[in-house]
Amino acid sequence: MLLHPVIQQLRTLKLDGMALALQEQQEQASIRELSFEERLTLLLERERVIRDTKGMQRRLSAARLKQNVSMEEVDVKHPRGLDAKLFRSLHSGQWIAEKRGVIITGPTGVGKTFIGCALAHQACRQGFTALYAQTGRLLGDMTLAKGDGRYLKLLAHLAKVQVLILDDWGLDVPTPEGRRILLEILDDRYERSSTIITSQFPTSAWHANLGDPTLADAILDRVLHHAYRIELKGESLRKRSRHLTPSAVSLS
Repeated sequence: MLLHPVIQQLRTLKLDGMALALQEQQEQASIRELSFEERLTLLLERERVIRDTKGMQRRLSAARLKQNVSMEEVDVKHPRGLDAKLFRSLHSGQWIAEKRGVIITGPTGVGKTFIGCALAHQACRQGFTALYAQTGRLLGDMTLAKGDGRYLKLLAHLAKVQVLILDDWGLDVPTPEGRRILLEILDDRYERSSTIITSQFPTSAWHANLGDPTLADAILDRVLHHAYRIELKGESLRKRSRHLTPSAVSLS
């Protein structure tokens, strides 16, 4: 039987994994020892693996992570106060299924963004959508979007993202418009999706940093409850890396 037309039809139907697996089977003499059902199962498994891989790649591309790193690359033994047990428990993704958040605080350079991106990377591997945003830049972009008619569309997009990283929270005091936008973003996501927040400031300083007591109450009410806390400490890893060879630098 000529398999070329069959392979072409599989590709036309966008079953590229099955087409590739079928080609490989033809090169294996031992494959004829398997039954039709067993060979078909192998074809379907290859198709599933390839689709899962492509889906993960699409999600990672859409996430626009500042650092494309995995949880396995995080050094949980480095002395910076990272609770290894908590961090490993987040590996399962159950916190996303439960619509809980993660708050990562600590001084500059201790790996807050790295850890946040690693959590989002793991989420993409598990089939969830993610998106990285620098908080101040996001609020600026959303403010501009109000003027050109894109605001509601962007707000709806942010609401659908299953894991949103808000990096550098509190670095700048938001404008009055920015505070209202931040409240709308978080209100849409509250108990519907998960948000990762990284900040140089402890959560005790967030209320004052937001600049408006009333809106600060509303914003933090949607952020602080049901969120896991990762409180880091210690010197900047960037400072430490200056004294190490490239091969010795921890990427955490």
